[in-house]
Amino acid sequence: MGDLPVRQARAGGRGARRALRAAPDLAMLPALKRGLPDCAPMSPEEVERLDAASMAILEEVGVVFRDPIALADWKRAGADVRGERVHLDRGLVRALIATIPSGWTYRARNPERSLPFGGRHSIFVPMTGAPFLRDLEDVRRWPTLADLNMFHKLAHMSPALHSTAHHIVEPMDRKVSHRHLHITYSSMKYSDKTFMGMTTSGRNAEDVLQMCEILFGRDAMEETPVTTGNCNGNSPLVWDETMLSAMRAFCRRNQPVLCSPFVLGGANTPASVAPAVAQLNAEALSALAYTQVIRRGCPAIYGHYLSTVSMKSGAPMAGTPEISLMNFMIGQMARFYDVPWRTSNLLGGAKTFDAQAGYESAMTMNAVLHAGANYIWHSAGWNEAGMHCSVAKFVVDAEMCAMGYRMAEGIRWDDFEAGLAAVRDVGPGGHYLGHPHTLENFERAFFLPKLFDNSSIEQWQAEGAVEITERALAHAHKLLADYEEPKLDPGIDEALRDYIARREAEIPAEDALNTEY
Repeated sequence: MGDLPVRQARAGGRGARRALRAAPDLAMLPALKRGLPDCAPMSPEEVERLDAASMAILEEVGVVFRDPIALADWKRAGADVRGERVHLDRGLVRALIATIPSGWTYRARNPERSLPFGGRHSIFVPMTGAPFLRDLEDVRRWPTLADLNMFHKLAHMSPALHSTAHHIVEPMDRKVSHRHLHITYSSMKYSDKTFMGMTTSGRNAEDVLQMCEILFGRDAMEETPVTTGNCNGNSPLVWDETMLSAMRAFCRRNQPVLCSPFVLGGANTPASVAPAVAQLNAEALSALAYTQVIRRGCPAIYGHYLSTVSMKSGAPMAGTPEISLMNFMIGQMARFYDVPWRTSNLLGGAKTFDAQAGYESAMTMNAVLHAGANYIWHSAGWNEAGMHCSVAKFVVDAEMCAMGYRMAEGIRWDDFEAGLAAVRDVGPGGHYLGHPHTLENFERAFFLPKLFDNSSIEQWQAEGAVEITERALAHAHKLLADYEEPKLDPGIDEALRDYIARREAEIPAEDALNTEY
C-alpha cells in the first residue's frame, strides 16, 4: 500500500515512452504507511516524567471549562469541579482516554479514496483559515468563494494531498454566518476525497454533520468517520463553550475532532521546551478525556497548533528547532497513550514565496515526518504565519508532500537482487543507462520533481530563466484547465442545495462566529 503507483510499460517506441514520462499522474496516493523509525528523543523515564507532570497539572492546577454543559458532564463523570475549574484525577483521565480508538478508516465520497488512519498510517491535509490569498497572478488580496473552489480543485488534483480540508481561504463574499454551509458544499462538490468539517460553533457543526448525513447517510457515519473537526483550546488551560459545543456535536455523531491546544511557546506556555510540552499535554488530555465523557469509544485525535514566539517582537515563528523538538516529544506522548495525533506541516512566516518560506517549510516537514504524525494538517499553501494561502506555494507544497511521502516510506528492498545482478552485468567502467533493470525502474528509482529545475544554467537561461513562483503558477493554471469535476449524485446535490437555502433563510445574517486556525 505504501508504494507510489508505478505505470506499466507500454509499446510504441521512444516517443511513446517520452509522452508517458511527461503525462501527469493525478491518482491519489494511498495513505502514507511510514517505513522510517519514529524519532524518540525522550527516554522511557523522561516520557513517564512528562506524563506525571501533566497529570499533576490536571489534578492540582486544573483546567477551566467555560461551558455549563461540560461542567455538568464532568460532575456526572466524577471529576472535582470547583466553579469553572475542573480538577481531573489521573486515574479518571487514563480510564477515559483508554477508550479512544487507536485507528480507523476515513470513508470518502469515492470509496477508492477511503483511507486507513492511525498507527503507521498518515495523511496530508492542506492549510485552512487564511483571510488572504496570493492568487494565480501572485497578487495578495481578499479571497472569494470562487477562490476556495479553486483550492479545493487543486487539492483534488494533487496526488499526495489526501483531503481538501475545509476553508483553505475565507470566502469573504459570503456572510460570516452562512460561510460554513458554502465551505462544506465546496468540499463535497469539487472533490471526492475526505474533508474537514467547520467547528466555528455548535450549531454550525450540526449543519456540517447534517450535510454529511445527506451525502453519506446516518448509518455510514455510525460505522466510520467521514469528516474531521478541529477544536482549539485557549492556552493556558482553558476550553470555551464555542469549541466544546462543536466537540459534542461531532462526538455524538461518531466523528473525530482534533483536540488542539493553541500553543505560542513563550507567550501562553513556559519559555522552555519540556515544561511547554507538559502543559500542552495536559490540555490535550483534558479534551481527549472529555470526548469520551460525551460518547465512550468515539474517535478523537491528539492535536496541537504549535508555534514559538520571537522574544524580540512577540510574533509567531515557524521552522524553529524548538518546534521540531516539541513535535518529536508530542509524537512520543501520543504513542504512549496509544492515540493518533495531529501536527502542522510546511509552515512559513515569509510574506512571499521566497527562500525563507522554503527553508521554514522544509525544516517543519522533515521534523513532522520523523515525529510520526498521523494527521498532517496545513500541508499546502501556508505562508505569512497563516495570514495568506499562496497558489504557487500550494502546488509546490503538494509536490513536497509527495517527496516527503517517498522518503517516509523508507528503503525498498524488493529489487535488491535484481540491482546486484545489474552490477555483475555492467562491470567496471560501464554504465547502467540502458540496462534492463534501469529501464524497468527508472520511474520509481529516484523521485523526479516536476516543479524544481535541475537543468544546466545554460539550458535554464535558454528556456527563459523561469523561477519557481512563475513555474508553479503556470502549473496551477494547467491543473485548473485540466480539472474534471467528480460529479455528485443529482439527488444528493439537490438535497444539499435545498438544505443550504433553508438554513440561510433561518440563520440571522448578523450572527458573528469565531474563525478556526
